Amino acid sequence: MKNSIQITKESNIGWIGTGVMGASMFGHIIDAGYRGCVFTRTKAKARKLIDAGVEWLENPKQVAAKSDVVITIVGFPSDVEEVYFGDQGVLNGVKEETLLIDMTTNSPSLAIRIYEAAKDKGAYSLDAPVSGGDVGARNATLSIMVGGDEEVFESARPLLELMGDKVNYQGQAGAGQHTKMSNQIVVASSMIGVCESLLYGMKAGLDPERMLASISKGAAACWTLDNLAPRILKRNFEPGFFVDHFIKDMGIVLDEAKRMNLVLPGLSLVHQLYISVKAKGLGKKGTQALMLALEELSAIH
Repeated sequence: MKNSIQITKESNIGWIGTGVMGASMFGHIIDAGYRGCVFTRTKAKARKLIDAGVEWLENPKQVAAKSDVVITIVGFPSDVEEVYFGDQGVLNGVKEETLLIDMTTNSPSLAIRIYEAAKDKGAYSLDAPVSGGDVGARNATLSIMVGGDEEVFESARPLLELMGDKVNYQGQAGAGQHTKMSNQIVVASSMIGVCESLLYGMKAGLDPERMLASISKGAAACWTLDNLAPRILKRNFEPGFFVDHFIKDMGIVLDEAKRMNLVLPGLSLVHQLYISVKAKGLGKKGTQALMLALEELSAIH
C-alpha cells in the first residue's frame, strides 16, 4: 500500500456531521467545485447542502462506499466510535485507497484505532481536529492540526486548506488530537481570564467596551477577547462551541494527563466550573456561558 492518495475535483467527498461547524466547512469544499454526499443524524441540518446538489445518504457505511474521501466531525468519542466501528459504520463500507479524515476533537487513542483499522482495510486515515469555532468555520480560517502519515497529509493539504488557513502537520496518528488537547488547555485558561476580567471591570465601574478596546490590543490580546468577550457584553450565549463539548474535551485532556502522570490544577479548576455551568442547564450554550456561573458567584448582573 502506497502512502499517498490523489484528490481531484472528480473525487467524491463524503461528509458526516453538519452541526455548528460542519455544514460551513463542507460548504467550502462544495463551493470549490468538488462533488459530495452527506449523512447527518438530523437531515434538516444538511438542507442547504442538499439544495446545493449534495446527495443525502442513509448512514455512514453508504457514505464510505460511495466516497474517495470521508470527512467526519461529530460530537463525542462515543459518536466517533459508532460512526466508524458501528454496524452501519464507515469501516464496514470503506474501499481500498479511501482517505478517512476525522475532524472531531477526539481521544488520541481512538484516533490511533481508526488509523490502524483503516490500514487493515487498505485505506488511509488522518486525525485533523480544528480550532476557531463557528466564526472560523464560516470564514475558512480554522486552525487544523493533523496526525497521520506525512505523505497522506500532503495529499490532503489542498482539501484541508479550503477550510482553514493554518493547516499544520503534527506527527503520526494521534498527534493532531494531542495538539488539540494543548489548544484546549490554553482556551480554558483564556476563558476564565476573560470572564474574570469583565467581572472586575464591571465591579470597578468601567465601561466594559472601552476597557476591552484597550486590553485587547495589549499583552492580553487573544482570540477569546476578540470573539467571545463582545458576545458576553451583548448577553449572547449562543454556541460557537458547546459547553457540553468543551467539558468533553477537558475530560479527554485530564484523562491523558493522568495516564502521563501529569498534574494540571488550572485545567481541573476550569473543568469543575464548567460542570457547574452544565448543571444549570446550559450545556447547549456557548463556552462564554461560563460568565453566567461566575456572575452568580459574584452576585453581579
